This record gives sequence, C-alpha cells and structure tokens, in this order.
Amino acid sequence: MVTVPEVSLSSSCSRTIPVIGMGTSSDPPVDPETAKSAIIEAIKAGYRHFDTAFAYRTEQPLGEAIAEALRLGLIKSRDEVFITTKLWSSFAERDLIVPSIKMSLRNLQLDCIDLFLIHWPLRLSPEVRGMPIPKEYLLPFDIKSVWEGMEECQNLGLTKAIGVSNFSCKRLEEILSFAKIPPAVNQVEMNPLWRQKQLREFCKAKGIHITAYSPLGANGTKWGDNRVVGSEVLEEIAKARGKTTAQVSLRWVYEQGVSLVTKSYNKERMRENLQIFDWSLTEEDLNKISQLPQRKGVLFASIMGPHDSVLELDAEI
Repeated sequence: MVTVPEVSLSSSCSRTIPVIGMGTSSDPPVDPETAKSAIIEAIKAGYRHFDTAFAYRTEQPLGEAIAEALRLGLIKSRDEVFITTKLWSSFAERDLIVPSIKMSLRNLQLDCIDLFLIHWPLRLSPEVRGMPIPKEYLLPFDIKSVWEGMEECQNLGLTKAIGVSNFSCKRLEEILSFAKIPPAVNQVEMNPLWRQKQLREFCKAKGIHITAYSPLGANGTKWGDNRVVGSEVLEEIAKARGKTTAQVSLRWVYEQGVSLVTKSYNKERMRENLQIFDWSLTEEDLNKISQLPQRKGVLFASIMGPHDSVLELDAEI
C-alpha cells in the first residue's frame, strides 16, 4: 500500500490534506454498490482523501464505504480519512447552508467533514435538472451572505475547513475583502494543457491551497477529451521514464505544489495513479510541457452553455 504525502492547509484549519484524493463523480453515473466497492478498493490501495458532493449522489455510498472500512480494520479511525463535500448551487442561500451540510453529514454518517466547498460561484433554481443550465434558472448570488453561512458551518464544528471550487482571482478577492475565515482551498480544473498559472500564483500569495480536478483532462466524459492522455509530448516523456502518460500528467500537477483528485473505478488504474512519488520530471521535461498549447477548462462551458458571461470569471478557469 502506498503512503500518500500530506500538506498543511491555512492557519484557519489544523488539518492536513493528502496530495492525491479519489474523486467520486462519474460520467455516466454508477450504481451506489459499485461506488462503495471502488472506494473500499481505493482505501486498500492507500487513498485517504475522498472527494464527493451533493450533486454527485455519492455521499451515501462513501459514508457506507468508510463504515465498512472501519469494520474490516482497513482504517483504525475516521480521522485517517479526509472527506471533502460541496454545497450545491441550489442551496447557495444563507438560510439553506447549515441545513445542507447537515444533510450531507447524514448521508456520510459523519459528525464532521474535513472540507466543505462552495461548488460553483453561482446560485441556481431548484428546478435545474440537467446541463447546460437554462439562463432563467440562474438566480442572484450573494457571495457575502453565502460565505457567512460557510463560516457558520465551521464555527459550529460541522466542518474543519471551508473553501470554494471553480472560483477566479476576482471572486476570491471579493471573499477575502470581508471573510472572517478565509478560504482554505480553491478546487479547480487543472492539467498539463490547462495550467492555471495566474490563478496558482494568486492563491499561493493569499495562502489558499489549490486542489486540481480533471488532472487527466476528464477523458471519457461528455465534456472531456483525450488531449492530455493522447498528447505525443507527454507520451514521449512517459516512455523515457518507463511510466504511463497518466502518471507523467499527475506527477506534473503534483510538482506544481497543488493536491489533486483523480477519478477511476478501475482497481489497477487506481493503484497506478499513486505511483508518482519515487521519481520526478527533469527540467527538460518541464520545459516541453510548458510549451504545450493550452486548452481552456471544458467543464464550465458544458454546464453554462453559451451564457458563461453571467459568472464574470476573469481568470483562467
């Protein structure tokens, strides 16, 4: 079993976060029993960070998997795992935030989670049933009152840390202007073809840790493609290292000083994704990757459709 390194979060949170986590969203969705079994296999392989969300519908199988892992002795206590879940945009309203996290805690069979994120910088009507989102379902988003609700979740001991997902530099500046507890994490799409340099530099200066999702370009999903895993440059580096293209991509993300969330329910690939800590990329490798043409993140576009300007995202997301 691989031991995954951990890094500290901000001073507002004493928790450390494993640098590789297992994402539990899937496209197309899998049944709860399949998700639960995959999570148990991931625990056996060495994963200790699990990323879920109300919108993924995997909170309940994740909670069942953790309970099962405790019964089997795969982990000795709940404190051995780091759990992230997210506030869905239909609940992005001050009075709905504490009830929302309590609902997630019931699903997860936990008293406290480690990290609670605002899933998207927007508020949606409960009528939303699919993507892209019709413009009429976009509602006014009061980030100040929403962040106050997030802070209340931490003050009540329902989560050890709070943060955001898919937030730009501009949106983060807005939160930092009034936050009593600053965001500990910003989870964004990032990979060798979407490097998020400006956002990474901003977050580092502000003490906000970045977690990268879709580090392999979300290959196999409706919104992703194979540009990362099919890159000839990355394949060439992988062959020279005796690694897979996926491992080279994950190692590159790790070397940028961020943590990352991988998504695979395949037992062998889950284990391969952890094999990135006993080697490193050369300066020549890094230079080659830095010259790859950038591909802007694609999940946002698939969700928002043609009216993405409503979010006023000014950074690289």
